[in-house]
Amino acid sequence: MDNSGKIIWAKQNEIQTVNIKSVGADFEGTDGERLPLAVKELGTCDLYPQSLKHNPNGRFVVVCGDGEYIIYTALAWRNRSFGSALECVWSADGEYAVRESTSKIKIFSKSFQEKRSVRPTFSAERIFGGTLLAMCSNDFICFYDWAECRLIRRIDVTVKNLYWADSGDLVAIASDTSFYILKYNRDVVQSYLDSGRPVDEEGVEDAFELLHETNERVRTGIWVGDCFIYNNSSWRLNYCVGGEVTTMFHLDRPTYLLGYLASQSRVYLIDKEFNVMGYTLLLSLIEYKTLVMRGDLERANEILPSIPKEHHNSVAHFLESRGMVEDALEVATDPDYRFELAIQLGKLEIAKEIAAEVQSESKWKQLGKLALSTGKVFS
Repeated sequence: MDNSGKIIWAKQNEIQTVNIKSVGADFEGTDGERLPLAVKELGTCDLYPQSLKHNPNGRFVVVCGDGEYIIYTALAWRNRSFGSALECVWSADGEYAVRESTSKIKIFSKSFQEKRSVRPTFSAERIFGGTLLAMCSNDFICFYDWAECRLIRRIDVTVKNLYWADSGDLVAIASDTSFYILKYNRDVVQSYLDSGRPVDEEGVEDAFELLHETNERVRTGIWVGDCFIYNNSSWRLNYCVGGEVTTMFHLDRPTYLLGYLASQSRVYLIDKEFNVMGYTLLLSLIEYKTLVMRGDLERANEILPSIPKEHHNSVAHFLESRGMVEDALEVATDPDYRFELAIQLGKLEIAKEIAAEVQSESKWKQLGKLALSTGKVFS
């Protein structure tokens, strides 16, 4: 799926397309409901596709299969370039690399001209695109810059997949059992390379900083800002902001993430029968959590009113997990949860108001015990 909601898929060598935005505004689908999309024939492919990938701006699609690749225009499905490849990956600005074999990688410009041929010193079993070009053996991953293919960093991890945030500052590395969120320090790398100092076999020491590790297996994933959205091996649709994982939905069958449309605040998935489903994930909620994680509470509080009230308890749980219990109490709407937070903070007057409001005997008992232990008396 490209950034406008256009999806392209292959059935054998027939290429078809649907557009999420073609669904009328009068369609009020529930989360997980199959979208009534009109399928259009886009053309055929000269090879049997094993993978399709849009380039970053959505103008081109690369198809890989049968040891070859073909780059087509996304709108008219015209052949623009082709060649030998086991894999083909895009850079963040539209260049691309192909892996012809475990010992030969070629890099091409945006105008489809070969720029460089690289022979890695190890057996390259996979390559990944994005901000940096990555080559993987079975035991480690090496990152290189696209311009000159200089080693940026080697990391000893078995990589199943790699996901770059659009900013190019964050990357998720998925292994068999966990995923790791790393920060890419591009300024550190640039100043090191500009200094002319030699780069050893490990690369630039502070190129990456490990931010979070989560013991979950990622099936498919995408980034929305600083938020990593993924489905796991239990087919739960989760998102991760600042190391905190939130489950959005429990999926009832294997599905694969396509992308996120900010204009609709929905994330889209597809199943093996080519059914497309949407799930709500508020952009304002992601932005709020991201700002809190960055410590920008002033801007976070400006966004809070735009988050619907029914999501405020979720926000409060997030704040509590960050140790911001007083802020959580201000945001929470559920009386039981607000009572727990008030007790936790020792704010007995607020707890008393809630107990009186809900007329709960157990809450009065809990409040009475706390009042006795703190020496406070209620009238």
